[in-house]
Amino acid sequence: MPKAPPAPLIILAILAVIIGIEAVLQAADQGWIGTRRWRSLAYQFGAFWPGLLDTWEPNYIGQPAAMFVTYAFLHGGLEHLLGNAVTLWSLGRIVVARTGQRGFLAVFALTSLGGALCFAALSPGTTPMVGASGALFGLAGIWVGWQWQDRAPGIGPMLRVSGIVALLIALNVALFWWYGGSLAWQTHLGGFGAGLGMAGWLGRVSLDRGHLS
Repeated sequence: MPKAPPAPLIILAILAVIIGIEAVLQAADQGWIGTRRWRSLAYQFGAFWPGLLDTWEPNYIGQPAAMFVTYAFLHGGLEHLLGNAVTLWSLGRIVVARTGQRGFLAVFALTSLGGALCFAALSPGTTPMVGASGALFGLAGIWVGWQWQDRAPGIGPMLRVSGIVALLIALNVALFWWYGGSLAWQTHLGGFGAGLGMAGWLGRVSLDRGHLS
């Protein structure tokens, strides 16, 4: 029996960071360590705050830029974390197999950026945003783009790819209802769009370690 391919280290590293942060915050929420204020402080310093792109005073120098990265490593609780961790593991291995680990890191960063930019442009208020779902919908966008590029001729494969997009839209509607309207659909849209836009380029250019070392 052939051996299963090793788990991509870059995915394990990202999972270790996001799970580790949430584990610490959960422990603080329960009063086991630190203080119950740790979660609110983590959001104050690491969440994506649209107001910081306007007239708000940052908590530290560079926060308006740093939050485009840090928001993706914070989550709103165990349920939020679990859904994102499973999706990262599932879609991430598909993408990293084609881009390599350094390429995947670039994809994760750029789709997170795309999600944050879209949230900043379309969010009507000043509510903060956390979670890796911008990057995860970016991975979905790349995968859908590859499915479209690699499809066989005919209407059937075209309809199957269109069905995947329809399923993703339905998923967002369901999550928006489940979370009582607090879903950052703008981040999902921006991440997906960034990933879909990158799919064509990633399909033509190798980003494996040999090309980037």
